[in-house]
Amino acid sequence: MKTIRIGTRGSALAIVQTEIVRCALAEIYPDIETHTRIIKTKGDVLCDVPLDTIGGKGVFVKDIEKALLAGQIDIAVHSLKDMQASLPEGLVIGAYLQRANPRDMLFSRGNDTLAGLPSGSTVGTSSMRRRCQIRSQRPDLKIVDIRGNVQTRLKKIGKGVDAVILAAAGIIRLNLAPGIALDITSMIPSPGQGIIAIQTRADDHDTTALVSAIDHFQTRICGETERSFLAMLGQDCNLPAGAYATFDEHDITILGMLGSTDETRMESMSMMGSDPSVGTRLARALMERIHRERVK
Repeated sequence: MKTIRIGTRGSALAIVQTEIVRCALAEIYPDIETHTRIIKTKGDVLCDVPLDTIGGKGVFVKDIEKALLAGQIDIAVHSLKDMQASLPEGLVIGAYLQRANPRDMLFSRGNDTLAGLPSGSTVGTSSMRRRCQIRSQRPDLKIVDIRGNVQTRLKKIGKGVDAVILAAAGIIRLNLAPGIALDITSMIPSPGQGIIAIQTRADDHDTTALVSAIDHFQTRICGETERSFLAMLGQDCNLPAGAYATFDEHDITILGMLGSTDETRMESMSMMGSDPSVGTRLARALMERIHRERVK
């Protein structure tokens, strides 16, 4: 009987996502045994420090990737949006699970829409992407940085903030009461949002082949397109950026946004192509637009 050691973060959402992976594998391979190993990441330890201060994208995955490379675990379960555009040498994404709701949700005491929040309301978010898009639509709102797991951030409503914005996929997976879903065209998601990724060692062909059985092809195409967008922007992407791709069996359409470093300006546009490199082309076009605005 083959045993698969699964590495994951210890948050409630990470545990739920790992269970989703475990159940998907068990459905196809009922004889496989799985063991879960909780790995505390830098992002979990420094939970009160802004993400862009402690390393930005990657702080929730690097410690798990080290364990995978060291052979301490066989697969790693990540939220794709937490992963860097370039994987460490020796690691691959063995499977992309079918995407959940990619949108963001707004939570407030009055159950308001973003447009309906009273002027001067305080919105809590640690995301540069969300801050930039909020400022472009509601410059009258105050934005404060908040960290913590999903439940911790929800508890801050009425205790320092009037509203928070969270990813819909996490809310749904935790079976929590939904907030107001924000339209994708007005709050473009983070690249990979709503997708669970399974990472394996490139030289572990048996395990990589095993997890490929639960790979969702359409989600993989969209995920790779969004990651090509991210890769073009740079490894950690210290600019506010969002991207969302759809695939209709023939064409890929990707919607993207890019903001200035001070989060006061943003550009958005969509592009269509036949392969994931359309994400690269979109990122290049947005970078050119932002640069033109900066030199005006």
